[in-house]
Amino acid sequence: MRDRDLFQQALGLQPPWRVARSEFDAEQHRLDLYLDFPAGSVFVCPECGAAGCKVHDTEDKSWRHLNFFQHQAYLHARTPRVRCEQCGVHVVRVAWARPGSGFTLLFEALVMMLVKDMPVAAIGRMVSEHDTRLWRIVHHYVEEARAEVDFSDVRCVGLDEKASKRGHNYLTLFVDLEATRLLYATESREATTLTAFRKDLEQHGGVVEQVEEFCLDMWPPYLKGIGETFPEASVTFDKFHVMKILNHAVDQVRRAEQRIRPELRGSRYVWTKNPENLSPKQFALWSELDVKRLNLKTARAYHMRLAFQELYTMERDRAAALLSRWYFWATHSRLEPMVDVARALLVSESVPGDLPRI
Repeated sequence: MRDRDLFQQALGLQPPWRVARSEFDAEQHRLDLYLDFPAGSVFVCPECGAAGCKVHDTEDKSWRHLNFFQHQAYLHARTPRVRCEQCGVHVVRVAWARPGSGFTLLFEALVMMLVKDMPVAAIGRMVSEHDTRLWRIVHHYVEEARAEVDFSDVRCVGLDEKASKRGHNYLTLFVDLEATRLLYATESREATTLTAFRKDLEQHGGVVEQVEEFCLDMWPPYLKGIGETFPEASVTFDKFHVMKILNHAVDQVRRAEQRIRPELRGSRYVWTKNPENLSPKQFALWSELDVKRLNLKTARAYHMRLAFQELYTMERDRAAALLSRWYFWATHSRLEPMVDVARALLVSESVPGDLPRI
């Protein structure tokens, strides 16, 4: 079998396209395949689909293809423009690449597969392409996919930030909590990100009044943006962030108290776990310190944290009643970090209507 026939079958070319010749340069690690069509060939009009259109003229084009073993491979073709009696002169759409791309469809498929798990810069180094060219591939297919999404059934939205690089650089992510899918991502974590999300939601068939709930942490700009942009939606503070700030508040109490209570030194991680999760050594230390909880501010703050955690195991009506009592306990504890947490959890002037849920 001649090399041209081999490449013809490997590329899956359909008439009138054929491999006219090939050039291989071992020193440059490069394979070039030149595609052509016989004189007198006719094509389908790319606009109206009319068959039998004659070639008006041609333009030489090239595309980067998948590597041939360790060698870079390129396709070259005299790309015809055909004259259609119905709609004029148009460039024929080749089967191996999309219009305007300098890569074949198979090469782009490889990039899109890799980009799920690798940075684009790393892919660029691996395939010996500048990452700017690869980003054009990614943007094309992401925009194409997003143009088809339907947000008409979005009701519950999860909202959180993610560091995009070192320093205070963040992305804000919006997730459909019912369908478990990413809805929108944008730079920054200011209140204006909610305005951008609302615009994108409406562009994809979403209904603002239909969004019933946002689940998020207690970042004030997010709360402000929800109050201004989604005034009918309720707010739920997710458990992870609530317990995180409660643990931080307990640790603040400990840090302040250990200046006058040296027995608290070295007990930081004792107060961040539930009693059943402590190691034997930690449990012994906790038992010793907890006996003094009437006198230790840290122990009192810790029991407030445990009591709050119990709310998640109760039925809604009972939990609501106990939450009111917990709020009174915390705000009258004279432990400033716990007072601040209680007020942050249950008082939010930036969100109208009922108090946020936890």
